[in-house]
Amino acid sequence: MDELLFVYGTLHPERAPREIAEVARRLRLVGVGWVRGRRFELGPYPGVVLDESSRAEGAVFALPDDAETLAMLDAYEDYRADDPVGSLFRRVETLATLQDGSELRCWVYVYNWPLPVHVQLPR
Repeated sequence: MDELLFVYGTLHPERAPREIAEVARRLRLVGVGWVRGRRFELGPYPGVVLDESSRAEGAVFALPDDAETLAMLDAYEDYRADDPVGSLFRRVETLATLQDGSELRCWVYVYNWPLPVHVQLPR
């Protein structure tokens, strides 16, 4: 079975900035849906914080069957498995719910640092 990634921001192939666009184009769309979390706009990129009481919209993508793609995505998101506390984002497993109601276990990058003071909390 493919490894899956929930994408809600700059990793989306249609929105990826130049430095990660080639890697993002390797992802194959599985479906649109949401995860239990809150999305915050952090300036040049969004971040999601897992939260059972909220929904963060996005899409589930299948990762290609190679270690390089995930390693490049980790580097772009500043996720370091050997330094999770110092990482800007952590890659964690969660459940995504697709529009048809099906649930898929997938990776998601969650924001790992304290939210900046200027960030508005979603209502």
